[in-house]
Amino acid sequence: MNRRKDEPRSHATVFIAVILAASISAGGGVLHAYYKNRQVQLTREIDAIDRRVEHSRLEIRTTEMRMDQLLNRFVIRKQLQENGSNLRPIALSAVEEIDPAPAARRSVASTAP
Repeated sequence: MNRRKDEPRSHATVFIAVILAASISAGGGVLHAYYKNRQVQLTREIDAIDRRVEHSRLEIRTTEMRMDQLLNRFVIRKQLQENGSNLRPIALSAVEEIDPAPAARRSVASTAP
C-alpha cells in the first residue's frame, strides 16, 4: 500500500506527453501568428491594388475628357485660324463617302499557256 521511496513517482511517458503537447501548442501559436500576419499583408496588397485601379480609372476619364476637348471641331477651327493655316472649310456637297470594306478582286491567275 505504501510506496517505496526509491520508486519513480511518474513514468517518463508522462513527461514526453507533456513536452509533446507543449510543442504542438507552441507550433500552433506560431502558425496562427504567421497566417494572421499573411492575411494582413494580403489585405494591404488588395487595398493597394484597388487604389491603383481607381487611379487608373480616373486617368482614363481624364484622358477621354482631354481627347474630347482636342477633337472638338470648333476648337480645331479656332486653333487653325489662330495659327494662320491655309485650310478652309469645304461644302457638304463635296464630301464623298467611301465604303470601308475593300472590293473583292475577282481575277484568276493561270499557269497554262
